[in-house]
Amino acid sequence: MVTPPTPRIGVLALQGDVEPHRDALARLGAESVAVKGPADLDRIDGLILPGGESTTIGLLLRQRGLDAAIRQHVAQRGLALFGTCAGLILLARGIKETPDQPRLALLDIVVQRNAYGRQRESCEALVEVPSLGPEPVRALFIRAPLVVETGPRVSVLARWHDQIVLVQEGPILASAFHSELTDDDRVHRYFLTRLVRLPA
Repeated sequence: MVTPPTPRIGVLALQGDVEPHRDALARLGAESVAVKGPADLDRIDGLILPGGESTTIGLLLRQRGLDAAIRQHVAQRGLALFGTCAGLILLARGIKETPDQPRLALLDIVVQRNAYGRQRESCEALVEVPSLGPEPVRALFIRAPLVVETGPRVSVLARWHDQIVLVQEGPILASAFHSELTDDDRVHRYFLTRLVRLPA
């Protein structure tokens, strides 16, 4: 019997919510790697962009040359990406309030930052995600961004209160909420099993 390879997933570790993603990956049997520079991208099968402060993370991406390196890995080998909260902002083609903010611009969406209110207005919610089964996903919204526009290649996987909160475009997945801060690992499992391509 052949043992399937273990996916090796990078978690961008410049600022923000890194360890909860690594914990979720460990629960699912995936190896995680902290990504701090372009060379770290060579040995991973997928990359998670965590929550945090999107302006700070974007500036650090640019300073370290990680923005260009990530775009290159996506273009050349279809590296799968998963962004949560600030990660979604960094992936977006457009940001309403700060159009010049450094970002990757790999996902054909436009977002509005902090659309769900301040930190004290954070909440946990049950979100229907039909592609993950009939049971709603537990999702935590913390100063979450709002997806206000999607391009034609973007699939909307979930809405909450009629707002788009989970999208996919090819090998790129992004959520407005933090699935890594609950014990519901189904969004991470979806990323690992549906988007990450392991080397042959």
